[in-house]
Amino acid sequence: MNRRALPSLLPEIALMLAVAASVAWTAWRFHDLGYLPQPFVFDTNDTFMDWFNTAYWANHPGAFSVWRTVYPPLSFVFLDLFSLPGCYLQSPFHARDCDWVARTTILALYGLNVALAWWSFHRTDPRTAPMRAIAFGLGLPLLFTLERGNLILAALPCFILAHGPLVRSAAWRSFAAAATINFKPYLLLPVLAHAVKRDWRPLELAGIATIALYLVTLAIIGSGTPMEIAANTANWVVFQGGQVWNEIHYSTSYAPLLQVRNSQIPVLEFVPSRTVEMIEWLVPVVIHASQGIAVLALAAAWLQPRALPSYRISTILLGMLLVTQSPGGYTQAFLLFLVLLEAWRGIGPVVAIVCAYLLCLVTDWPLSTVLDLSLESWLGGRPVSPSFGLAIGHFVRPGLVALILWALALDSVARVVRAHREHRPSLGLVPA
Repeated sequence: MNRRALPSLLPEIALMLAVAASVAWTAWRFHDLGYLPQPFVFDTNDTFMDWFNTAYWANHPGAFSVWRTVYPPLSFVFLDLFSLPGCYLQSPFHARDCDWVARTTILALYGLNVALAWWSFHRTDPRTAPMRAIAFGLGLPLLFTLERGNLILAALPCFILAHGPLVRSAAWRSFAAAATINFKPYLLLPVLAHAVKRDWRPLELAGIATIALYLVTLAIIGSGTPMEIAANTANWVVFQGGQVWNEIHYSTSYAPLLQVRNSQIPVLEFVPSRTVEMIEWLVPVVIHASQGIAVLALAAAWLQPRALPSYRISTILLGMLLVTQSPGGYTQAFLLFLVLLEAWRGIGPVVAIVCAYLLCLVTDWPLSTVLDLSLESWLGGRPVSPSFGLAIGHFVRPGLVALILWALALDSVARVVRAHREHRPSLGLVPA
């Protein structure tokens, strides 16, 4: 490393070391307690269950009619390929101990994600790549995804190839984008950056590939029609409406806090009613203002489609979704990858990058205990008595996501204003 460049790298080195220290602290706590403490999931016996619950239905009929999943068919085709059918004759919990292929695949995908992220960051800026790759690989969003065994582990490599700097071929990028959408439909939003920039050919290719992949996997599974997924999504929304604590626990948005007053958990014993009233007034303001600044930045990008890189527009589109509602805290992995492609230059990008590092911290500061449990710890291999409750992270992390959106949106508007000095705004469907 060039000694002259070292002073400019010190902030990122310090932030990376803070992330590494938080991981070490969590590892020490795990060794002491026998389970992963908050902010990880409070059901200490449920490790990898996002993967194995889904894999169970990949090996049994009824995923859409009985389990009423909202996952598109690709998830079940993928899990059927990477599982041992004989391990799913009883329950997902039995399969977790039996299916070594699935466990190996989970760990291999985690390693692949870290490797692809490092390669992408190195391609963008070799100087900052080590710090960003370590923070991303050891950060809370990806470790939380690993602990859950969520299929984000399978979608993220495709996302990196679709939106990162590693692949130049429009066809391969479009196919990778199609895979991300078929794993996680909300990842359609980052692909719409092509529409904002009026790059119609990649958008058309991604659309055709998405539909083709969906139809192929639908034919293989034999279920998962749009009507089934729509009905199951409506059922899921109703079900999630009663899971207030699960929604608040690791959220990208302040929206779940609006459900606190009607929740069945005694949150009001720990939060004064005046604070709740302030939350109910402030949360809609933050969400609507964030949506407004994002729309303004996207409109500006439309006027000067060459003023912003595609990944910046994808970040704003995805950030607007995550501020509005929370598909789960682990979805920050997609957002953080895009943010860490930014250069450490200018107030907006620097603020966003610092927020990304802070979101990678694997720790929390409990404010009060809501749940005292007696459970088994699958990772610890022994009975444990975990305590979980309201914590600083419940209020800080959604704010950091919103701050990323604001920082990059305002910087984008400023870039477009500067671009107007040299280029006339482009209003047609084809950029001038």
